[in-house]
Amino acid sequence: MTLEEPPLRPPGDRESAPASLPAPPALEGISWRGLDRLDLPALAALVAACEEHDDPPYRTSEDELAEDLFDGSACDPDVNTIAGVTADGALVAYARVRALPGHEVNVRVFLGGGVHPEVRRRGVGTGLVAWQVARARQLLAELPPQVPARIATYVEDGMGDQEALLRRAGFEPRRYYTELRRDLALPIPATTIAASLRVEPWTQELDDQVRQAHNEAFADHWDAEPQTPEAWQEGNSHFAPEWSFVVMDRSTDRVRIAGYLLSGRYEQDWPAFGYTVGYTDLLGVRREWRGRRVATALLTTAMRAYAADGMQYAALGVDTESRTGAFGLYEGLGYVPTRSSVLWSIEV
Repeated sequence: MTLEEPPLRPPGDRESAPASLPAPPALEGISWRGLDRLDLPALAALVAACEEHDDPPYRTSEDELAEDLFDGSACDPDVNTIAGVTADGALVAYARVRALPGHEVNVRVFLGGGVHPEVRRRGVGTGLVAWQVARARQLLAELPPQVPARIATYVEDGMGDQEALLRRAGFEPRRYYTELRRDLALPIPATTIAASLRVEPWTQELDDQVRQAHNEAFADHWDAEPQTPEAWQEGNSHFAPEWSFVVMDRSTDRVRIAGYLLSGRYEQDWPAFGYTVGYTDLLGVRREWRGRRVATALLTTAMRAYAADGMQYAALGVDTESRTGAFGLYEGLGYVPTRSSVLWSIEV
């Protein structure tokens, strides 16, 4: 299924930021405040309860929560989070907003949160989304006005209640994504590339060159924002360097990165999946080297690395509407769709 992509609103056409934020729902025995790093164990317990009930095809680690709420350059939990806390310190709901780094192409504020199954159907989710949207508008008022903006969140397929809540709050489905996996028990094809191109292990010394290659490779992708050195280092708690590779062009004295594949090891997800998996987080080929089997060589090399470490599957995500032909590439290598998600947004 595809959507006609509407343009973002022209810069300067944003609604005024609210002077105050709506109060969260009044629940007996529950107080509301911002989150603190000391809340991480209680927050992890709340998220685990939500995921046990909703059964999404992943599980969120405490490290991921720390990165999302406290460690990023745009994190400010005192003003960008809110949580419902019982007298004994248990969390029953939380919400956060976060402006993603980089404002050259557009500005984006993403929402996240959860409500404990035992306190649902009491207006908590509706109240928290209203708080998030208002706070997001305040954040947007502080960011560059010369580029368009959106307030957004991802929803996994099958989450009908969450979709209905977002629609009531003014969100619309904007972009579709599909997760693919590949059985590593199947033969992995051999891949031949030009002799001047070599698949080599990722190293820390190459990392900033990989960042620059990524910015070039994704410059023509939808919603892509150039990665600063600071932003590039964020959210790496599950990075798997042993499963990450680059293709180097050594045809001249000026050695260049033609493409790269960066992997993640998300062990907390494996029980939910029911199998072990090596995950391709980022795959990119610079324009000059496209059509030369660079991506295929990277993918098959990563598959062999995953299999050598005992992984049962390789997996990755793809923008369903991407015009790069990536879907055909993955299907040709034996990847099959497993699930999908949707980006919901308010264009501001």
